[in-house]
Amino acid sequence: MTEPVYTLYDVRDYPIVRFVGEATEGYATRWCAEMDRLLADGGRFVLIYPPRRQEEAHADRVARGQWLKHNKTALAERCLAVIAIEPDAARRAEMEAMYPNLVKAFGTPQAVRATAAEAERLARHLLAGGGLSDGV
Repeated sequence: MTEPVYTLYDVRDYPIVRFVGEATEGYATRWCAEMDRLLADGGRFVLIYPPRRQEEAHADRVARGQWLKHNKTALAERCLAVIAIEPDAARRAEMEAMYPNLVKAFGTPQAVRATAAEAERLARHLLAGGGLSDGV
């Protein structure tokens, strides 16, 4: 039996891709493989992440960071944005303050929205050719 292509991401609404997995210790290997597959598929997409439920293990954060640095150019070409969902306004502000450094390091635009509906609306806006800063 073959392993499913995606277990961490829901791609049923591609090019909107939703993270549905858990950041349990050791998940980074699967995360990297699924990101490789998203890049190999060749299309442009938007990633949506739910509110963080748990802290990521250090080894997983390092592995993902290495993958992101190694694949910075390819990811920037294909991924229009990474949109996080964060209901807490103070936490959203903290995240927004971090985004310029993350964009510089990894090349992919980042955004945060309060609800899944707002995140999806922004994703559809970006896929239609809009930008992060034009009012959505």
